[in-house]
Amino acid sequence: MTQKIRVIVADDHDCVRVGVRRLLQAVPHIEVTGEAADTHKLAELIDSCTCDVVVSDISMPGIHGGSNAVPFLRRLLRARPHPHLVVLTMICHAHMLTGLLHIGVSGIVDKRDAATDLIDAIEAAVAGGVYLSGQARLAIEAADTPLQLRAGVLSAREWEIFQLYVQGLAVHEIAARLQRSGKTISTQKRSAMRKLGLETESDLIDYARQIGLA
Repeated sequence: MTQKIRVIVADDHDCVRVGVRRLLQAVPHIEVTGEAADTHKLAELIDSCTCDVVVSDISMPGIHGGSNAVPFLRRLLRARPHPHLVVLTMICHAHMLTGLLHIGVSGIVDKRDAATDLIDAIEAAVAGGVYLSGQARLAIEAADTPLQLRAGVLSAREWEIFQLYVQGLAVHEIAARLQRSGKTISTQKRSAMRKLGLETESDLIDYARQIGLA
């Protein structure tokens, strides 16, 4: 690989950032171009530094307070163009991990797997793939209704209906807005929930909150 992969590392723990930086600096074709301890600094770096991949925790201070970086990362992935995103986390909740994949994350690496999987995840992201480390994959596969990572991806219409529903719109209101029948909206909502492994309305709201939609 002749061109270096430029990486920004974001984590609120100094020891994690130091460890990741040392791991990546040992790879000739990877260059660490910046480090951030919160999403405010991460936003500044993304605006000022050219990077190909962001490696970020999701449990770190957000721009508007709290310790959930997912809303910021979700907005980042909506921008065009945007860097690839590899999440480095200790979270092993299956719905949370699959939610990250649905918002466009290119890789999820459990911190227990970082030394062996992080470089592979970065390379897979740049190549246009999706990468799960061993612990992340085990967490998803151990769920009561494990997600089939490819077959379970929501369609654009299902994702639109899902977002409108968790924003508080009733099925008939969504139907009126999208000029479709209530029966069609209900069917697509149920399909979205099934693909996400969500069984109840409570599961749906909890999932939406975890990925920053509610």
